[in-house]
Amino acid sequence: MIKHLAHVTLLVDDYDRAIEYYRHTLHFTLLEDTVLSPTKRWVLVAPKGAKECSILLAKATDDEQRSRIGNQTGGRVFMFLYSDNLQRDYQTYLDNKVRIVEPPRKESYGTVFVFKDLYGNLWDMIEPA
Repeated sequence: MIKHLAHVTLLVDDYDRAIEYYRHTLHFTLLEDTVLSPTKRWVLVAPKGAKECSILLAKATDDEQRSRIGNQTGGRVFMFLYSDNLQRDYQTYLDNKVRIVEPPRKESYGTVFVFKDLYGNLWDMIEPA
């Protein structure tokens, strides 16, 4: 029986650049950075306090993969983060110069804002109702 989703792959152009962004701009935790070969690493990041699912930062290795960096979902929101204090997190992201696409708005499910990560992937930050 499947218990939970473990990792989601996010294509990146450079491991160190991606780690820097997710750690210092979005305040994620670096869970693992293991060298597997001269060109491949196993790099896991997750929001601070996350217990189940993390993001595998995978360096694109060919033209097809590189063409997907920043647009893995065809322009749809790619990732969804929950917040216990959306206004605090929104201000932190503004202070860190995260590209905000849509400012906070109220929805039936909670308050949400949309941002783009380093590569242009869209994310929703949601404080549930």
